[in-house]
Amino acid sequence: MAFVCEQLHGAGDISTKRMFGEAAVYLRDKVVGLVCDNQLFVKVTEPGRAMLGSPTEVPPFPGAKNWFLLTDLDDPEFLADLVRVTADALPAPKPKATKSKATKTARPTARAAPRKKRSSPRR
Repeated sequence: MAFVCEQLHGAGDISTKRMFGEAAVYLRDKVVGLVCDNQLFVKVTEPGRAMLGSPTEVPPFPGAKNWFLLTDLDDPEFLADLVRVTADALPAPKPKATKSKATKTARPTARAAPRKKRSSPRR
């Protein structure tokens, strides 16, 4: 993780957050990459595809959508540009909902009465 952050420092305010035993890479509060199994994956965007040419697209973990798998991390300027272009192409993050006092102290709802089973007519 430290190596990836070092390579991406030219992109701007890079931060990481541990998630699901792996790590998400953020630029300007947008998830632009994942580090899974010591590999860097960058979110798929059209500008990113244009920069990479014919990128390898694979899911970073089972059940995930495809992301760009980056195997060459030796060009920090290119990586910083790629992450910046990716962040620019992504929508702004949705604002987090604030919990109101009423939500925190909500009363439990009444349980619905159990349904009776219908017997189907015999033929």
